[in-house]
Amino acid sequence: MNACADLVSTAERLARTSASSRRFFVDLGAEAGGVRRGPLWFWDAARGGRNRIRGRGFRPHVDDGTDGQARHFAGILAVAARIGVRATRWFAIHVLGDAEDSADGRLTDHALDLVRLARSGAVTRATVGEWIRRTICEPVH
Repeated sequence: MNACADLVSTAERLARTSASSRRFFVDLGAEAGGVRRGPLWFWDAARGGRNRIRGRGFRPHVDDGTDGQARHFAGILAVAARIGVRATRWFAIHVLGDAEDSADGRLTDHALDLVRLARSGAVTRATVGEWIRRTICEPVH
């Protein structure tokens, strides 16, 4: 199963109905990362979310050899939409234990870059799926 392609499809579907970038990232975190929308989201995030989309398909530099990279990426997006990029980076390192120079650390950095780009308007909700495909998905031949 190509989880990265499924993550892109989920992002593209949600982009059509989300009212804001914040809501879009929260919804993507719920549907792909298992980080609930309601007040218990922090509990889910601290536990690392849940694999709602299992599989592979990620570029080698962000592939940690597990079936949980879609969960990781979407969960980081949802957390950053709520508490900001800096606090999420600290959370990823000190709570989740993502070493900066690891596949998970690089995946976290890409998620935080995407939040920054969305906030600046450089990436729109309509183009998030393509950004994910180009940045973290293994090319399909």
